[in-house]
Parts: sequence; C-alpha cells; structure tokens
Amino acid sequence: MPVHLEGSCHCGAIGFSLASQAPVPYQRCYCSICRKQQGGGGFAINLGGLAKTLEIEGAKNLGVYRAAIWNDAHDHCEVSTGERNFCTQCGAALWLYDPEWPDLVHPFASAIDSPLQVPPSSVHLMLRYKAAWVTPQIGPQDSMFDVYPEQSLEEWHKAHDLWVE
Repeated sequence: MPVHLEGSCHCGAIGFSLASQAPVPYQRCYCSICRKQQGGGGFAINLGGLAKTLEIEGAKNLGVYRAAIWNDAHDHCEVSTGERNFCTQCGAALWLYDPEWPDLVHPFASAIDSPLQVPPSSVHLMLRYKAAWVTPQIGPQDSMFDVYPEQSLEEWHKAHDLWVE
C-alpha cells in the first residue's frame, strides 16, 4: 500500500496530503528552475506521488508558476507544461504537476511534514545547469548526470527495493 504523506507551506495557509509509491528523497535537481524556485542549497528534491490522491486544504492560497525554458536545439524559449504550485501567502514551493504525466504529482521534499526515509544514495541531475557556487556533496554510491538520469523515480525505487505497491 502506498505511503501516506502530509505536507504544508511555511505559514500554514495550505496543507496537503497524497499517496506515494516513491517516497524516498534521493533525487537532487540542480537546474536553474528548481534551484531558484525552491532549492536554497543549490538543488531541489522531488518525490513521486499519485495525482488522484492529492487532497488540498487552503487551495484558494495556491499560485502556479510555469517556467520559460530555453530550448538549445531549436534556439528559442518554450513555456513549460509543468505547473509549480506554491503558497501565495508565504511563497513556499509545494509540488510540481505536469499534465503530460497526469497520473503523477511531485511534491518537494522540503514541503513534506511526514517523516521521510534517508536514501541509501542520491542521484544528482541537471549538473550542467548548477550554479558556479554550488559544490555537490557526492557520496560514494551516488550517481551524477549532466541532464536527466537513466532511471525514472519508479525504476530507482524498484532497483533499491523501496517501491511501495
């Protein structure tokens, strides 16, 4: 049975809960969007959740940010389909939802109030875009990727026997 997670913003205007089959905070994203929108340490950590289970209290306080992303291959800017939800009262980043993957929602680990498991290793992704001042703390079992990792959230959790049915 999926893990029940509860989360909130800093000021308490928004609370939320969801079920997660991928609840281990192992992925560190260094892209400029995650870093500037949520990651004070130079990266953000997303979890995987089931969108149909997301319940929100205080939804009137939600804002949505859709980032503009530069497309190097086509030399132009595109607006992301990803909807980064945040509290309009305190600015706390809460979760990412992308209609291209309608079954999933990705809460930021920093917004989760439930206890989370310490990951056995971390995956550092989007290192190509990390800020110059950031020195990633790479553990002996960690993986590093200039852009996207080889495994999805589901595949990583299953490979580490951490997937929750």
